[in-house]
Amino acid sequence: MDIEDTPLPGAAVLNIDVFGDDRGWFMEMWNADRYHMSGLDVEFVQDNLSQSKSGVLRGLHFQNPQPQGKLVTVLQGEVYDAIVDLRSDSPTYKEWFGITLSAEEPTQLYVPEGCAHGFLVTGDTALFHYKCTDLYAPDAEWSIRWNDPEIGIKWPVSDPILSEADAAAPYLHNLPEEALRFG
Repeated sequence: MDIEDTPLPGAAVLNIDVFGDDRGWFMEMWNADRYHMSGLDVEFVQDNLSQSKSGVLRGLHFQNPQPQGKLVTVLQGEVYDAIVDLRSDSPTYKEWFGITLSAEEPTQLYVPEGCAHGFLVTGDTALFHYKCTDLYAPDAEWSIRWNDPEIGIKWPVSDPILSEADAAAPYLHNLPEEALRFG
């Protein structure tokens, strides 16, 4: 496994070792000892799985209080994944990072606590797996509008399929101060 830093502190791209032969392939998606030794020293408490069709954009979501770090993996299909640094004390506050994740080229993305996360399905369908560092807390859930011009994510689509909640999500500057007070 090879871990690459991203421009956002704490966020990382993990290139997973895949072992294949004429029968197929095998990969280890999580091994606490190996990941800890590689620098991803977090504990996960919840796994989530979502399935979405082409053109669906989920996000930008985050929790506060009870922020969640997420290790995300595409098990089927392809997505464009984006994270936004919402930690006001970070040198990359309000900056974003995006990457294409695909089941064909198994790569994981670690989204640290204090970052918003979203993804757009760019293939026919996507099966998307999240390992989370804290439990889902509906009372702590926040969203930011997917196309907020203050953030400026360059999504590869201009008219995604959104849930009602994501379509009505506020812009970053309309969020209450407590939503962005991490720590």
